Amino acid sequence: MTTCGKRAAFFLFPKKSDGWLALLRVGLGVEVVLYCLSERSGWIDTFSSNSSALSARRVSEALLSLESALIPRVCWLLKPAAHLGLRESTLLWMLWSVLLLSGLLLTLGLFCRPAAVTAWLLHLACVKSTDVFAYGMDNFVSIGLFYLMLSPLPDSYSVESRIWKIRFRDVRMVGFFQRALQLHLCIIYFFSGLAKCLGTDWWNGLNIWAAVTRPPFNVFDPMLIAKWRFLLPAVGITICLIEIGYPIFIWPRRTRSIWLTSVLAMHSAIGIAMGMYLFGLIMIILNLAAFGSTNPSVFYQNGHVKR
Repeated sequence: MTTCGKRAAFFLFPKKSDGWLALLRVGLGVEVVLYCLSERSGWIDTFSSNSSALSARRVSEALLSLESALIPRVCWLLKPAAHLGLRESTLLWMLWSVLLLSGLLLTLGLFCRPAAVTAWLLHLACVKSTDVFAYGMDNFVSIGLFYLMLSPLPDSYSVESRIWKIRFRDVRMVGFFQRALQLHLCIIYFFSGLAKCLGTDWWNGLNIWAAVTRPPFNVFDPMLIAKWRFLLPAVGITICLIEIGYPIFIWPRRTRSIWLTSVLAMHSAIGIAMGMYLFGLIMIILNLAAFGSTNPSVFYQNGHVKR
């Protein structure tokens, strides 16, 4: 191989331990469980097709049919089972229960691969069937589950791995999927920051004001925010700089911890200030999995991890 080819292979297929994968698995498992619990009270109303009103599922699946027939949706799971004579509400609760169980299995580390595939498919179908009400959290959970589903499972920290004594791991493939997640996040943050910088409302703080005072995200009293409105432009500019500088400063060791801490603080603040707790949590999980565990030069010898 040429020198450039070797460098590219070393960058794309680094030797890494699977600590980041365990963090991603547990974090996504908790995220899926919390998603199911938060949607429990309105689950039937959200996904039922028997509602007299124009439901979110009807609208979303009608729009999906215009885009592509291959996008997963809840009706794929309901129509075959309906031929068995089961009520739609029963099938929807079965769907909820299986998705919850998948999240619990991922958290515990049991049947990791089937649980990851099931969680990704069911969560994606639920998100696409309510796409008119979906937001960033749903998309990022689907992205995280997609990477988890394809990554080498089970990780060495899982209960499944400890029970069946699975120790050997292709560390280059473990490193490849972490690298893919890292590059994906860099692209997301860069273009998100670039889009914010192109407008004026992030520079003058108007978008920050609109975000924290618009129902149902108005957790804090608008009068309190108005007293501190002189800080809003600085907050907007800081967010723009953090996001657009992410792919530049997250890689060097000297600036990685600073930028990672800034990103985690930003998403924690978003979760608290706007009540978007699940969104803040999934972004923290993805960032910690991608750049919070970046131990280089690990390899396996006689079934054990050597550093």
